[in-house]
Amino acid sequence: MTENRTFWKAEEQKLEDRRQEAICTGGQTALDTLAKRDKRPVRQLIADLIDPDTPFFELSVLAGFGMGYPGVEDVPCAGIVTGIGKIHGNWTMIMANDSRVKAGSYFPITLKKHMRAQAIAEKNGLNCVYIADSGGVFLPLQADVFPDDQHFGSIFYNMARMSARGLRQITISTGGNTAGGAYIVFMACESIMIDRQSFSFLGGPPLVKMATGEEISAENLGGAKVHTQISGGADHLCADQAQAIGRARALLSLTRPQKRHLHTYESKAPLVPPGTLYDVLPISPYTGINGKKILEAIADESEFIEHKKDFAPGRGSNILVGRIRIKGLPIGVVCSNAAGIIFHESAKKVTEWVVRCSHEKIPLLFIQSSPGYMIGSDSEHAGIGKYGADMVRAVSCAQVPRVQLVIGPDNGAANYGMCGRGYRPNFLFSTMRAKTGVMSGKSAGGVLLSIEQAKQSALGTPMTPDEVENFQQKMIDKYDGEAHPFFCASRILNDRLLKFSEIRDWLAMAFEVSLINPIGEASFGNFRF
Repeated sequence: MTENRTFWKAEEQKLEDRRQEAICTGGQTALDTLAKRDKRPVRQLIADLIDPDTPFFELSVLAGFGMGYPGVEDVPCAGIVTGIGKIHGNWTMIMANDSRVKAGSYFPITLKKHMRAQAIAEKNGLNCVYIADSGGVFLPLQADVFPDDQHFGSIFYNMARMSARGLRQITISTGGNTAGGAYIVFMACESIMIDRQSFSFLGGPPLVKMATGEEISAENLGGAKVHTQISGGADHLCADQAQAIGRARALLSLTRPQKRHLHTYESKAPLVPPGTLYDVLPISPYTGINGKKILEAIADESEFIEHKKDFAPGRGSNILVGRIRIKGLPIGVVCSNAAGIIFHESAKKVTEWVVRCSHEKIPLLFIQSSPGYMIGSDSEHAGIGKYGADMVRAVSCAQVPRVQLVIGPDNGAANYGMCGRGYRPNFLFSTMRAKTGVMSGKSAGGVLLSIEQAKQSALGTPMTPDEVENFQQKMIDKYDGEAHPFFCASRILNDRLLKFSEIRDWLAMAFEVSLINPIGEASFGNFRF
């Protein structure tokens, strides 16, 4: 086993351990509590909801760790399970509250995860199923979750907008849904409630008594029979969770079959095993990579048809552009290579390629391992600013599906030009080699140290060697820590932190889902050619 492979397998074991920590929150005690209430864990419900023997692509599993909310350090999995699976052959977004985490309450990170799932569904034209069991907003943080755009009310706004577009919104209530949470039931196109297990009301019995003096049980106030037989707020009454899951599948059974808006070919495995990524990716994220070896490990038949192969040797080859197929889908690739620094020649090449793929309606994959655009007088005079801006403009306006995969440094404006989160790719995935931050810890430490030294000298108290070393190390630790894949995943700066062995399957899913909606016509702003 190579040194690289040994290292990356150990790193991915850390990833697996963190995933299990997120998934198994509360341990057996929490599972026993659910069982006493005739409930099963939400992932078991999802497994029954999707088509048999098909995968569930769970998103943002690591969200919510280390958030540092008052009195709550971690919110495992952000308290909600989101992901994509097939129901009657159609890709569907599923969002399920996990009542094991603070009774399914909504923290700021819960909202971000829920609405990221809705954004993926809306952008790609997916029906939505909500498995609702939530106490509503986490009241101690009400100012951060209630009144603003992208706060709790935006969930229901999104449901209404997607329903108006013809994207089905189906809610299965498996527990209590109070206050704002009740609208997940009432805003759905069709809602399913479970007898003596589901409750939905704008104010629960304690609030009703306080406000009106009325004493009433949860069942009589807003139980399943109340809303399916009296108020009409829900549509289907079921006896248990199994029947409710079956009813949801039945409701989606006659949905129009999805189709891909792109020509496809027979899927063929890579000639180079995907597992070779463990050997070819260097341990240090700031060591150059061989982009072609990465493409060989994920492309059908390991075939990469390179565009502008001989353009500007050296500086132009720090990014590769061309075509591959992933499970039969033709994909345009923009892939970091060597040190990954983006020179003006590279930026021009990428801009032309993105425009070309947009006109040909070919989706784009950005494989990011770049520390940034080249700086210095030579680059400025050569037009790195304007050509970099053209690259950013092209990526911003490309109307084709775009997916980003981060496999190395993801710093500065390279994050923008390579279709980072701010450029709204259909999906964004990272690996344990990713380092997403404004600059590396070493660079940040050097810059901030020079500022601190100048400040202290001006005060007449120059820094001692020990103070210099301690300050610089503190800055390195801070910036490298905030660029770490776990830090980024916990804050949903990516949609999934992938093992190298998972990359090909997840990319195939992402592009297949992204091609459900028709691709529009290419339209770009002014370039500075």
